[in-house]
Amino acid sequence: MGSAEDHPVLRRLEPGETVVVEALAREATIVVTDRRVAIAADGRVAMDLPIGELRRIQFDIERRRPATLVVVPDQAAREPQVLAIPPEQIDAVTQALAVIGNRLAEAS
Repeated sequence: MGSAEDHPVLRRLEPGETVVVEALAREATIVVTDRRVAIAADGRVAMDLPIGELRRIQFDIERRRPATLVVVPDQAAREPQVLAIPPEQIDAVTQALAVIGNRLAEAS
């Protein structure tokens, strides 16, 4: 993913925060840390939320098309992210979803 100086998500990491999973969408990078989910596109952070502030994640896989990942924040004022996931990134995305799902289960 590069160094903290040249990637918008890495510049936001707090001391002691670690990246657990990184996945690439067609035009964005998805980063899951031990505390948050962040999505960067076009050199900017499009979403940066603590895991506990996620309302819903939807992951659709279709034959002969990129998968679709929808990340919906709990706050309606924050825009959901809709990402096209290439087939070679499905494993990384499912790892990210497992981390997020486990953290949400721990919090409830």
